[in-house]
Amino acid sequence: MIKAERLNQIRSSEKSRDFKDFIDYIARKYQNSPAFIIKHKAGREVSYETKSYIDFRSDVLALGAAFMERAWEKKRIAVIGDNKYQWILTYMSTLAIGGIIVPLDKGLAYSEFESSVLRSGADIIVYDQSHASLIEELQACGSFNAVAYIAMDSGLEGHKLIADLTAEGEALLNSGKDRLSQVNIDPHAMSILLFTSGTTSLAKAVMLSHDNILSNLYDMDLVEDIRSTDTNMAFLPYHHTFGSTGQLVMLNCGAKTAYCDGLKYIQKNLVEYQISIFVCVPLLIESIYKKVIKTARKNGLERKLKFGKKVSDFLMFFHIDMRRKIFKSVLDQLGGQLRLVISGAASIEPETLEGFKSFGIEAINGYGLTESSPVLSAENCEYQRNGSIGKAMPSVDIRIEEPNEEGVGELIAKGPNIMLGYYENEEETSKTLIDGWLHTGDLARIDRDGYIFICGRKKNVIVLKNGKNVFPEEIELLISQLEYVQEVFVFALPKEHNEKDLALYVKLVYDKASFEDGMSEEQIHEKISKDIKKINDTLPNYKQIHNIITTTEPMIKTTTNKVKRFEEIKVIKEALGM
Repeated sequence: MIKAERLNQIRSSEKSRDFKDFIDYIARKYQNSPAFIIKHKAGREVSYETKSYIDFRSDVLALGAAFMERAWEKKRIAVIGDNKYQWILTYMSTLAIGGIIVPLDKGLAYSEFESSVLRSGADIIVYDQSHASLIEELQACGSFNAVAYIAMDSGLEGHKLIADLTAEGEALLNSGKDRLSQVNIDPHAMSILLFTSGTTSLAKAVMLSHDNILSNLYDMDLVEDIRSTDTNMAFLPYHHTFGSTGQLVMLNCGAKTAYCDGLKYIQKNLVEYQISIFVCVPLLIESIYKKVIKTARKNGLERKLKFGKKVSDFLMFFHIDMRRKIFKSVLDQLGGQLRLVISGAASIEPETLEGFKSFGIEAINGYGLTESSPVLSAENCEYQRNGSIGKAMPSVDIRIEEPNEEGVGELIAKGPNIMLGYYENEEETSKTLIDGWLHTGDLARIDRDGYIFICGRKKNVIVLKNGKNVFPEEIELLISQLEYVQEVFVFALPKEHNEKDLALYVKLVYDKASFEDGMSEEQIHEKISKDIKKINDTLPNYKQIHNIITTTEPMIKTTTNKVKRFEEIKVIKEALGM
């Protein structure tokens, strides 16, 4: 068993006992500093509302008081909707009164939504306008008897609004009716119930506690350079631990948060809010970087960028950092203030991270699971290595179990952030949590300096007839660096004349706009095949791709944009007549 090194802390921090303590702590520390900026639209009129840390605490306590007036402190409150202030307010208020919050995936189809509500034992549902149709259908089906439905913004007839309850709670507190201050919270009890991504029948419900999440916040504050002067854009969905814990990290560090208007408005919002820190999944970060390069090429500036990088690299050799001046025009496209990009949830192209760094934007990678609240390891600005997921967080132990001759084995982890278990699923809990160690299902190795490298999912490993192991994610990462690639999936199928042997395939979704006008599908396929051959030339024979499927149609994915590998293989086999 190989043990990973822990990431060295770069500053001191303070850990809260529970979320009632946490909301007091951030209000006391940051007081009237802005916590959220909220955009209001009325036709063409746009206005902005700022909520300070004291305002946020007041709203949390007021909504919590209204919840307690209805005796909801032991209830399970499900929340579904787009990222907005009312979502995180519901989350914090539920936890502050000792309740159980159930964040639901905003991308669920009705059948999955209904199943999640019933499986979680939810009592109350908080929703936004874009999910009102799901609520109508749930009310009509009769399978769920809600204690109450609460709307974040405009809602269905007869449903209270978050704003109404907050005002009601404020009046209760002003009249001296403060039951919330008497609440005694067990920080180690189940308080957060989250479903993993996947189909409803396969999705497991993860049980987390106050202490699980707060331990992760404490670790992040110790090792990451997030500042009270930063402005963050809450893009990652709050129902995902990477999104909700990421938001809490920003609050713990005193940063200001703005909300994105939607995927196609990201660049506009980066400029509008002068975003300085952006936490996101690799797919989007890679897309932003590729768009910058494509724009430079379109405007005939690609050579200028390359020359600027040479000048910048030369000056950096002498510890003279002129990157942000040399690449000011690029930074202005991203709002001018962007200084830190944090990637997680999947592997990211090293070229993208290096590209951002060359512009003067620090770019770091991290790794974690819902089951670990979520962060297990990360880089920071002092400790980085291309392709790695950094080192273990300060409170976490990471080890490689049963490494092979190349040092690759399953990554297992132990620490205060590890889940309590899977809800009502002892069988899966016992498989995943063994003697307190979380078995991640990811294969990894550790280099001589202690950096961790993910090789792929244990269940995705392709074992060839000669006994060689192929990690498809490694090859996917190489192919994804081709500028026209939108999605890539490497897999294996039996060879035509020898079913006991396997052939490697790649299915690639490309962006047609990246090719010259007038190119046919056959010509595009030929171009892609040539590029794959160049990649093959860098790989040993057993890792080379020999079958290529190209398309512009998106693959089957989870709501967190991960390819559903087994469902894709089923579709491909049907198309190939296998």
